[in-house]
Amino acid sequence: MEYSFTKKLSLSFEEALVSVKEALAKEGYGILTEIDFAETLKKRLGVTHDKYVILGACNPEFAYNAIQAEKEIGLFLPCNIIVYKDEGIVHVSAIRPTVAMGMIQNKELSDVAEKAEKKLSSVLSDLK
Repeated sequence: MEYSFTKKLSLSFEEALVSVKEALAKEGYGILTEIDFAETLKKRLGVTHDKYVILGACNPEFAYNAIQAEKEIGLFLPCNIIVYKDEGIVHVSAIRPTVAMGMIQNKELSDVAEKAEKKLSSVLSDLK
């Protein structure tokens, strides 16, 4: 089973990053973390890497319901979305919550994961 949704965009990296953040906000997600992985690699290892940003996105309602269903689910939060450039093409990928949380046998949590996955799928579908 695929563990992510991925979409290629015909935008600049910077435009794609803005577009992803706007699409996430439209679906009720806030950005808790933003890690510029390429910059981190440059600073820490002195290596050059294509642009690669990891966004830690959270929908407060889903997060609350998930924690109510499974106290240790915070180990899987927030949902990660990556925006990266590979061979000149910008890609956006989002984790599939149903796969990430699938190892936990909890029906309430599965319901939350399904709802979150629909929203994240909608986010990627809305990107142009």
